[in-house]
Amino acid sequence: MKQTKAHNKKRQVAFFILLVLWGEVGSASIQYSVLEETESGTFVANLTKDLGLRVGELAARGARVVFKGNRQHLQLDPQTHDLLLNEKLDREELCGPTEPCVLPFQVLLENPLQFFQASLLVRDINDHAPEFSAGKMLLKISEITTPGKIFPLKMAHDLDTGSNGLQSYTISSNPHFHVLTRNRSEGRKFPELVLNKPLDREEQPRLRLTLTALDGGSPPRSGTSEIQIQVLDINDNVPEFAQELYEAQVPENNPLGSLIITVSARDLDAGLFGKVSYALFQDDDVNQPFEINAITGEIRLRKALDFEEVQSYDVDVEATDGGGLTGKCSLVVRVLDVNDNAPELTLSFLISPIPENLPEIIVAVFSVSDADAGHNQQVICSIENNLPFLLRPSVENFYTIVTECALDRETRAEYNITITVTDLGTPRLKTEHSITVRVSDVNDNAPAFTQTSYTLLVRENNSPALHIGSVSATDRDSGTNAQVTYSLLPPQDTHLPLASLVSINADNGHLFALRSLDYEALQAFEFRVGATDRGSPALSSEALVRVLVLDANDNSPFVLYPLQNGSAPCTELVPRAAEPGYLVTKVVAVDGDSGQNAWLSFQLLKATEPGLFGVWAHNGEVRTARLLSERDAAKHRLLVLVKDNGEPPRSATATLHVLLVDGFSQPYLPLPEAAPAQAQADSLTVYLVVALASVSSLFLFSVLLFVAVRLCRRSRAASVGRCSVPEGPFPGHLVDVSGTGTLSQSYHYEVCLTGGTATSEFKFLKPIIPNFPPQGTEREMEETPTFRNSFPFS
Repeated sequence: MKQTKAHNKKRQVAFFILLVLWGEVGSASIQYSVLEETESGTFVANLTKDLGLRVGELAARGARVVFKGNRQHLQLDPQTHDLLLNEKLDREELCGPTEPCVLPFQVLLENPLQFFQASLLVRDINDHAPEFSAGKMLLKISEITTPGKIFPLKMAHDLDTGSNGLQSYTISSNPHFHVLTRNRSEGRKFPELVLNKPLDREEQPRLRLTLTALDGGSPPRSGTSEIQIQVLDINDNVPEFAQELYEAQVPENNPLGSLIITVSARDLDAGLFGKVSYALFQDDDVNQPFEINAITGEIRLRKALDFEEVQSYDVDVEATDGGGLTGKCSLVVRVLDVNDNAPELTLSFLISPIPENLPEIIVAVFSVSDADAGHNQQVICSIENNLPFLLRPSVENFYTIVTECALDRETRAEYNITITVTDLGTPRLKTEHSITVRVSDVNDNAPAFTQTSYTLLVRENNSPALHIGSVSATDRDSGTNAQVTYSLLPPQDTHLPLASLVSINADNGHLFALRSLDYEALQAFEFRVGATDRGSPALSSEALVRVLVLDANDNSPFVLYPLQNGSAPCTELVPRAAEPGYLVTKVVAVDGDSGQNAWLSFQLLKATEPGLFGVWAHNGEVRTARLLSERDAAKHRLLVLVKDNGEPPRSATATLHVLLVDGFSQPYLPLPEAAPAQAQADSLTVYLVVALASVSSLFLFSVLLFVAVRLCRRSRAASVGRCSVPEGPFPGHLVDVSGTGTLSQSYHYEVCLTGGTATSEFKFLKPIIPNFPPQGTEREMEETPTFRNSFPFS
């Protein structure tokens, strides 16, 4: 497998760690031992005492025992934290023929992270008897064979080791043979049959002997196999191999049927006695991975090899001639390791979730191993380079993953870390293991409103508890830290009764008007709302809310002039000589609403003589619509409609009285309904003269004069309140500059007919500076019986 460029983007450990087989760790700082087949739960050691820790420290620091491959042979007592046996152990299953059987493990402590190296020695018990692969063995021996001749026999197997393993061989009592126990280079024992006394085929053509294998246990165990000996006729020469020892090396991935080696033996006899055939003496003919061609001596592979299980094989090869004589050689086959095992990763523990805002937190602890040997066993560990995590080597083959910096959950709440373990064999093999690390939330973000200020529009005359709008705030935290509560903040304007105007729903930020709003009383107001999360400590923010009250058309127009509702009627005088468009008067009205609701339009609703007068729609000016004639009636009553622009529109009416006159010499004739009032006025005048004449004291005169002045001023103010004076002079065609007795252009005038009083008056309110030089003196107006008061200039 080629090294890809992607590996350059990964953070690699700067050195290589040679992983040794766990079974070879014999130099552990602490070693415990236990007999195989011991019951589960058996006490092994007081771990707290052996590690020199305080009582309870193992529990406080989350102690755990880690074996290779996550095999939990030992456990910690939950109460005492003593080391106990977790399961029955079978030494032969765990270590096979390897002696001693040592299982290395680590004691892992957290907070802070700490490792202790230890090992468990599994001691053998005599729980297996020796066994022969074949129940019978056949030997063909010539009768001329001389005493001292040695014949190899198939050896027995004992799964136990040491003193419990195979120790010796014995043979049943007989006069011709005895058995020898031999040792091979690797320590295994095999039997050899030695001829003590010559055989005589004619006397005894067949012999049956019992071969017994004994182990060293107490009591010893044994296994037997029957030896059948056939005595042959004379055959002078035995087959002889070219080498007594053959050696071969075979890669473990060799295909089935591949040639291992070829052995060769020669027999000097001729004919049938010189013809040689080959056979293998193997411990277990069924499970042995080799087979031999009986004619050619080629040894081939019949089962796959596995270096991790068996590193070498010792095989005996036997050559037999046609006369039954045999020769023997030995074959040693060494299995060569190839990189056929990917690295293994064992995760010891993982912390997830981890809190945000804290640097250098231990996230995971794991170990790596490779079942291959030599260069194929060396590995490199790495993680992605674009993650905020660091990979750090720890003791032996352990690694830790720590955060490189403080994490922010709001930026990223979850990380997928892929751990890649690559060996240095050819081809390179790799293992990937992914872990997911979640980041837990800390209340480090205040709620944020979607807007810094809100503008809400509310139409006046709303119903109480009306939903007028909402504010919204979000919190980037999660869970309880992201739950937001809304509230009204105390207003800066202490005169604003905010608590009686609006309320807010604490859960969703909905705003409600508590009472009906009146645009004419309150056009706008503003306040601040707060958003507070439920974290610890609680964080908050605020936003400005501005409420604009929209005008509803709830006010009808109010007529300022002329006054209505039972006030004394005002009569406007219009000369009959007035031309079309002559300004009679102006209806003045106001509307308490605003905007288009306050836009007023005027309309002549009813008139005594339609077509004689008109009203301008936009300013309320009442003007003549045509020339006046003698046939037109003297008195006219006009009903003017004043309407606003609201929806629906509201309106009011104003009543005007217009009197047509032929000039100002006799500008007014009393109305019929005013005659009784005039008679009453004359009577009052007589009484007043009598009263004044009776005043003889200057002091009393002064007091009466003072009271009269005050009454006069008050009467004038009331008169002005009842009859507003239209702005602007009379049209120029009514001005008499020759002194004939008509009013000058320089004066505004008003004529009021008051039904409730005994007087009527025509008075000039204020002089206007003329735009032309005077052309004559003004003549005094003659007093007429129609008007009680004269027309003084003001």
